[in-house]
Amino acid sequence: MSSQAPSQRNQIHFKCVVLGNSGVGKSCLTLRFVRDEFTEGQETTIGAAFLTKNVFLEDANVRIEIWDTAGQERYRSIAPMYYRQAQAGLIVYDITSRDSFDGAKSWVKELQRKGERDTVLALVGNKTDLKDKRKVDPDEASEFARENNMLFFEASAKDATNVEKIFQEVAKKVPRQVQTKRADVVPLRGPGTNEPAAPKSAGKCC
Repeated sequence: MSSQAPSQRNQIHFKCVVLGNSGVGKSCLTLRFVRDEFTEGQETTIGAAFLTKNVFLEDANVRIEIWDTAGQERYRSIAPMYYRQAQAGLIVYDITSRDSFDGAKSWVKELQRKGERDTVLALVGNKTDLKDKRKVDPDEASEFARENNMLFFEASAKDATNVEKIFQEVAKKVPRQVQTKRADVVPLRGPGTNEPAAPKSAGKCC
């Protein structure tokens, strides 16, 4: 544990984008991390929601600026506005949905083509509380992450398993010289934002 007082550590901040198909639990993971809240049947994100949280590491105080994006196909064309200049990305799938894992692979390929070259990426299999309905083998997902130089986690937004760890480990990987430029994006509205954020329409947790 560092003997430095929090005020004496490096002060950094970075942009983290959360991507994945609709219904995989992106908003649930984000709200669990930021507010330690979970709502069954979380409303679906429209556009993107913006949230922030400070994380205190041994060598730095880190402010994470999180863009929780909509997973519906009709919003895919605007996703580059949110992952542009991102220093980190979480690609989320639902362990009970094979289609969502295939969707995660597609997001990874898109970020590799169009995202920032040095973005720290993590593959996150959400909903381990439903492991009896599992359709995606963790070894397969772990191997895909390894082949694509990604971190890999399984988590549950519902019972908070690994949620804090995901963001902590990603924050440790982001270069310490990072000083994020605020993206030229006008957020819509979303749940749990602590800056102007985005309306939600009813639907399952995204």
